[in-house]
Amino acid sequence: MSLIERVGPLHKDDPTPLYLQLQKVLRGAIEGQLVRPEEAIPTERDLAEEFDVSRITVRKAIDGLVADGIVARRRGAGTFVTRPRDEKSFSKLTSFSEDMVSRGRKPHSEWISKTAGAVTPEEALSLGLSPGSLVYRFHRIRYADDTSMALEYATIPAYCLPSVEAVDASLYEALEAAGHLPARALQRLRAIAFTAEQADILGIEPGMPGLFIERRGFLADGRTAEFTQSYYRGDAYDVVAELNG
Repeated sequence: MSLIERVGPLHKDDPTPLYLQLQKVLRGAIEGQLVRPEEAIPTERDLAEEFDVSRITVRKAIDGLVADGIVARRRGAGTFVTRPRDEKSFSKLTSFSEDMVSRGRKPHSEWISKTAGAVTPEEALSLGLSPGSLVYRFHRIRYADDTSMALEYATIPAYCLPSVEAVDASLYEALEAAGHLPARALQRLRAIAFTAEQADILGIEPGMPGLFIERRGFLADGRTAEFTQSYYRGDAYDVVAELNG
């Protein structure tokens, strides 16, 4: 069944501009799950033919949906309904997995590497470790359902985990099991553009905007337990902070 058969035609005697009418129809179809997240909407040509309007009208209607983040154009593939953006609240110290589960998403990771080695100068400065100290490094891609969300690089002092293989699906679960779950954290954020290499790993376009989050987690006794650098997709992740006056 075509889209127009499910939502009805536009009303050309209505003074509302046709592109706004079509935009409202498409928005309603998406909100009503007639077209689901990650599914393609009909092409501009098909929409123009179905609703008997010009390609310019269709393009203008879709431009509004793109601007609102409801759909996204993918070069050479079409225009797709986006997934609802995930939010990260900084009012509570939580892991990526906890954030995604709380939003009804299924988190999982694809490991790129797990290694052990001597701390680098940058890591030693961030973790407060002496030169030559042993650390464990974890590099992975984070997913929510089947959507890549972030690249993550975590460095953990060896005194916090029994071994590099102690981490399976969740780093924070492994730290908690070892009795070294961070009690507090400091985070720095800045906007970035994904490099070609990063974009290739995440399956996105090079240069796409993203969010860099650097976290240092601390134990209750003041020792540093975590130094994590994460690169989040800007089209899928928002940061929310609650401020009290």
